[in-house]
Amino acid sequence: MKGTLKEKVKFLYEKKYKTLLLIPFLLLVFALVQISIQTATTGDFVHKGVSLKGGSTITVNHQIESSLSELEFQLQEQFPEADISIRTLTSGNTVMGFTLETNIQDKMQIDSFMTLLSSKLGISGSDYSGSDYSVEIVDSSLGSSFFVQTAWALLIAFLFMATVVFLYFRMVVPSLSVILVAFSDIVTTLAIFNLTGDKLGTGGVAAFLMLVGYSVDTEMLLNSKILKQPASMFMGQIYSAIRTGMTMTLTVLVVVFVGMVFANNETVRQIMLILFIGMLVDMVNSWILNVGLFRWHMERREKKHHG
Repeated sequence: MKGTLKEKVKFLYEKKYKTLLLIPFLLLVFALVQISIQTATTGDFVHKGVSLKGGSTITVNHQIESSLSELEFQLQEQFPEADISIRTLTSGNTVMGFTLETNIQDKMQIDSFMTLLSSKLGISGSDYSGSDYSVEIVDSSLGSSFFVQTAWALLIAFLFMATVVFLYFRMVVPSLSVILVAFSDIVTTLAIFNLTGDKLGTGGVAAFLMLVGYSVDTEMLLNSKILKQPASMFMGQIYSAIRTGMTMTLTVLVVVFVGMVFANNETVRQIMLILFIGMLVDMVNSWILNVGLFRWHMERREKKHHG
């Protein structure tokens, strides 16, 4: 096929939209497989942080000469039964310190842990001040209880969203299209988040709740607008929506990316990371999955009407 790249993309988007539907559906299948494997191997569908499973978080605002991987290895040797992970704290390109997460909760063990950590850093405990480090301990039962409650909150939010969508459209296909996009956004984002190796905290749960609202917003506006137009005007409405939607999404992506890179707070950084992944996934699901399913439905309805 001859023509410019823009013409080729336009031809593919308009004439091969049913084939393009394979992309979001394959993404969803990949996500479900990843989450299934994650659950089978670890017992959890997501890597949970200390705030959701219990343990201790030690934040050290102090630079170290040795590498963090070496420090983590040395600590793991001394506490073989502990689950230890260390993450660098940065502000821009400057390393400010690190945060250490472990499943250790006992106060005496934490004191021993801090003593060993101080010796590895070459700093005596008396040299530490409140601004140098902080220790946060979350009981395992409290963390598990909070995780269950937040999971229920996410599920209830999704069910309420689905109910509102059905009541608004009162049509099966437009409603299911919006719900499928929201479901795929959450599941695919969760699977990609798992692959990053990051551990989900309370802030991350809030980001997924935000993602539910964000993923539905575009689809609701797009579908309600298209339903009022004949099928012959479908692509014109789509291109108009893409220009507006992509401008908004790319603007938010830039802001979220800046926050993700420069945030010195781990909770804020995780929220920005999840939103960044979620918005990229939503671009695929909104403009390929939702548009494709909705166009298929509109064309069938038009043929049935004329037939």
